[in-house]
Amino acid sequence: MKSIISKSILGLGLIVGLASCKKSDSPLTKVTPTNLDSIASNYYEQYLKLYPLDATAQGDLRYNDQLPINIDKDFISGEIGFYNSVQKQLDNVDYKALSDEDKVVYDVLDYTLKDKIEAYAYHPEYIPFTQFGGLPLNFPLYGSGQGSQPFKTEKDYSDWLKRMEKFPEWMDAATENFREGINNKIVLPKKLIVKMIPQMKAEEITTSDMDKNIFYGPIKSFPKNFTQAQKDKFSALYKDAITKKIIPAYTKMGTFLEKEYLPKGRDTDGYNSLPNGNEIYSYYVKNWTTTKKSPEEINKIGLQQVAMLRAEMEKVKQQVGFKGTLEEFITFVKTDPKAMTYKTSKEVLDGFNSILTKITPKLKTMFNVTPKTKFEIRQTEKFREASASAEYIPGTPDGKRAGIFYVPLPDPTKFNVTSGMESLFLHEAIPGHHYQVSLQQENTKLPKFMRFGWFGAYGEGWAHYCETLGPEFGLYTDPYQKMGYLSDQMLRAVRLVVDTGLHTGKMTREEAIKYFLSNISYDEAAGVAEVERYMAMPGQALGYKIGSLRIRELREKYQKELGNKFNLANFHDEILSQGCLPLDVLNRKMELWAKKQK
Repeated sequence: MKSIISKSILGLGLIVGLASCKKSDSPLTKVTPTNLDSIASNYYEQYLKLYPLDATAQGDLRYNDQLPINIDKDFISGEIGFYNSVQKQLDNVDYKALSDEDKVVYDVLDYTLKDKIEAYAYHPEYIPFTQFGGLPLNFPLYGSGQGSQPFKTEKDYSDWLKRMEKFPEWMDAATENFREGINNKIVLPKKLIVKMIPQMKAEEITTSDMDKNIFYGPIKSFPKNFTQAQKDKFSALYKDAITKKIIPAYTKMGTFLEKEYLPKGRDTDGYNSLPNGNEIYSYYVKNWTTTKKSPEEINKIGLQQVAMLRAEMEKVKQQVGFKGTLEEFITFVKTDPKAMTYKTSKEVLDGFNSILTKITPKLKTMFNVTPKTKFEIRQTEKFREASASAEYIPGTPDGKRAGIFYVPLPDPTKFNVTSGMESLFLHEAIPGHHYQVSLQQENTKLPKFMRFGWFGAYGEGWAHYCETLGPEFGLYTDPYQKMGYLSDQMLRAVRLVVDTGLHTGKMTREEAIKYFLSNISYDEAAGVAEVERYMAMPGQALGYKIGSLRIRELREKYQKELGNKFNLANFHDEILSQGCLPLDVLNRKMELWAKKQK
């Protein structure tokens, strides 16, 4: 069953029948805005109708029952038509007459629209999901009752039922798209497809024992105010949907991948081996770094960074008196008992809290503007601790939920401080993601598409740049913490070499794994998973280092140009004042700022 999109474009609105196949259910409405504010707000309002899962993730509950088949040909042509219509309206705006802040808004929207339109020229829909990401991997999180889909009211339970009912349609469209990909010779490597098959057959998804099925989670934790009649009703409906819709959809996909797609998969590793592959990869490099840097330039930057960081690691090796090679030292720090000093979870969390206490006085000299959103450090919940990594989950803009830095501690005695405890805190927590995301969400002057927008090169680049502030905060004085910091920097540098190496044909998967493990203290399984992530998502891993280097370059440039007129807190405030930006837009914004300082 195809989703239907009527091709008539009415001003901004397209009539898009997404949630079901009735034309009367069109989510996009006819609006012809004239000024930048209304163009921007209308764009985002319509965008959330096209991508209702994004709305759910942001706590906007209006479309919680909808699951559009957004990989379908008709949907895509309607979506492109919508972006083109917004672009036409933007073209009518007098750019020169805009304030500096509004010029940034214009630039970001213009960049976003052009980027989204260009993406479809390379048919990303031919690979609708991978072993690393996509709806079939995210859907169980929404349905578990532990994700962003709420399960507090009868309507919430009914909303999710509707999404489950649409899911097989999405999976059928994905199968059709994989077949289109086979016909056009745009397919995944066999080495990745073999990882996807067990994901589709995972027991917690396909078991008919409801107590063990992840999608039955909301039934096991009903709200306290539900009556017995409500509980009985939804228990029966969920069991029915899981048995008749969810399990067959995953099982069918697993069989398709194994019997039909795997034999047609490719034996090569990089995008360079696909038709038009070099051009496709260049697009992804531009998309993820938001710059015009070529894969060759990025590869070169990566090699320089790796060499510089290896030299720094050599110094730490000498400092602790280790006699072997650098590779041996990188392996040694993983198991050195001196690097594992904690006995309880509380001690580890106290360790992170003491980092916050240590840096707090210095934060006042580095930032004038700080978030209102509260901040917490928590141990990751037991049910997901085994497979989780340390992460930051943003708070809500209304301040009801704090931003939370989660640390998984399955065994605190094995918590290794060379995993970069201090640099991890600066990146994931303060002033990294917590400052950047909270300030962006709290800034009600920004149009919504920017308040809730994300560019990895900027967002991850900022957090990665914050790691480099460690010495200014008085951190990294312990050689093990210094090694942890260098390892975090090295991971992002190696990605520049490996991602570009794989997708331009300079490196095979096996060579990439070997190179990765000779520079980073991961075990083999983790190294393989990292390299396969780069194979599945070309360019994604490049943003961190490229963004961080750009912010550092801007800082050094304006420190030099402005001399005693340069103020670090003012610089940081300006970098963060309008949220995530493409890096070339950030350049223009900072240039205007520097002129005002003079």
